[in-house]
Amino acid sequence: MKFKLPAFLEKVETPVEGEVALRKYAANPLAFGGECVGRSGSLDLFASAVAGEGESVIVVGIDEVGRGPLAGPVVACAAVLKAPDIMPELNDSKKLTRPKREAMYDAVKDACACYAIASASVEEIDEMNILEADFLAMRRALQALGMPGLNESGPEIPVDVKGSFAKASPDHSAYKLFIAVDGNLKIRGIPTEVQMPIVKGDGRIASISAASILAKVFRDRYMDKLAEKYPGYAFEVNAGYGTKAHLDAIRKLGFTPAHRKSFHPKSL
Repeated sequence: MKFKLPAFLEKVETPVEGEVALRKYAANPLAFGGECVGRSGSLDLFASAVAGEGESVIVVGIDEVGRGPLAGPVVACAAVLKAPDIMPELNDSKKLTRPKREAMYDAVKDACACYAIASASVEEIDEMNILEADFLAMRRALQALGMPGLNESGPEIPVDVKGSFAKASPDHSAYKLFIAVDGNLKIRGIPTEVQMPIVKGDGRIASISAASILAKVFRDRYMDKLAEKYPGYAFEVNAGYGTKAHLDAIRKLGFTPAHRKSFHPKSL
């Protein structure tokens, strides 16, 4: 089932505004009408509590990169920002140049109360299709941060993790997760009631923007390593996408173990 953009996010102009609105919604969804009418208060992480339950709400932004390439893994990141406005320059990673993303990478990590970057391998993509591999990488990222109820196997490449949900919670125990997913689908294998798909969320919600940047830089660097291992394909330039030069290299050199067998263009 595909989801439309929630009404309370339609007029959001910046990822910070979207993060604030989403945290208010997550803290008290029953108080929302067509506009953001949730509780007011501090923008600090976990400042809002679930009404009457005394539990903190941890808003997790999650995004993936690498759905379309002919080579390399799909990479997902789950990120929790320390505060909605901690990095006003956060935005969709696709709107930023690689030098800009690289320059922001460590600062984005520092801005996160916790994050995890995980992946699904080329073999897993070919075995289960790219959408299911996307979901697998996302579940692995959430599992690495301590989301209960998940028991996924390890990823192809090492998971990069900072902290956990438990450590990020004020009292290390009483918290609820609210997962903001970039796109129009919910993650299969995760309880539906704790998720909200957000169309073009990487440009609307700061925590999704952070996840987008971390996942993109991580994957680009991994593709740089594959470029050294498999010279001639220019993975460091095309990140595995099917550029003309990449297709010409495949015709000349053949496929590598890093290529997805299920993504062969008809022209090859």
